[in-house]
Amino acid sequence: MKFIRFCVVLSGLMTCTCLMASEWTTAQAPFHVYGNTYYVGSRGLTALLITSEAGHVLIDGPMEENVAMIEANIRALGFRVEDVRMILNSHAHYDHAGGIATLAQHSGAKVYASRASASMLKSGGDGAADPQRGSLALYAPVAKVKRFRDGAQMRVGDVALTAHLTPGHTPGSTTWIWRSCQDGQCLSMVYADSLTAAASGSYRFSDPAHPERVADFRQGLKTIAALDCDVLITPHPEVSGFPERVARRDGGEPQALIDREGCSRYAEAAGKRLDARIVDEAAAKH
Repeated sequence: MKFIRFCVVLSGLMTCTCLMASEWTTAQAPFHVYGNTYYVGSRGLTALLITSEAGHVLIDGPMEENVAMIEANIRALGFRVEDVRMILNSHAHYDHAGGIATLAQHSGAKVYASRASASMLKSGGDGAADPQRGSLALYAPVAKVKRFRDGAQMRVGDVALTAHLTPGHTPGSTTWIWRSCQDGQCLSMVYADSLTAAASGSYRFSDPAHPERVADFRQGLKTIAALDCDVLITPHPEVSGFPERVARRDGGEPQALIDREGCSRYAEAAGKRLDARIVDEAAAKH
């Protein structure tokens, strides 16, 4: 498997991580997650379709290269791309938003985002306050983006998704929660945004001139940890062990998708990484 080694430098401190970039554009057969929720993304980048009789919601449009795959996956499930009424986003980096402009054009759907993410979407990913500004690819700008506030409920038919702002990875990062039901059981589905404290250039989360960076990050972690969380899904599916849980479910464990401690563990692990990042930033100053 091909990996890309992605590095950021902070005041002389280099932090590197291996990204499974070959998985990001690898075709993934679409599959039923639970109730009216379906996976339509690539093997390594999540895109979710939540359906209703009145139209559908798509969360994330990862990479322009994946648009044709996402649209083919929607059709393969028996749905029409033209029936997507709303496109939502986790965060406005190219690997989760790069295909939104084209998907919106092809479907006619309206795009909604948090205030900070809306600005990034309109600029094609160039966010002045983005920790990774300058190190990530830009993408086709989204011409029209409607904004929402924290706690907003977005509706299409009987689908209702609640937005929880969880800034940190980007200023506009958003976590989504909704209910999906089947066979008389309703589950709380959580699409929790990325929580990696990655940065480029001179950006420092612990910059004393910007105390809101760490404060907002920690508040976002608390928000995710406190959610009513039955099924956790993340923009990079492997981060939350989602593919493994799906494989167990498909292998005969019907309850394998359910992990009610998943959100709290996800937030706790991210908090430890943030703490380590802050320690590294302090060490890099000396």
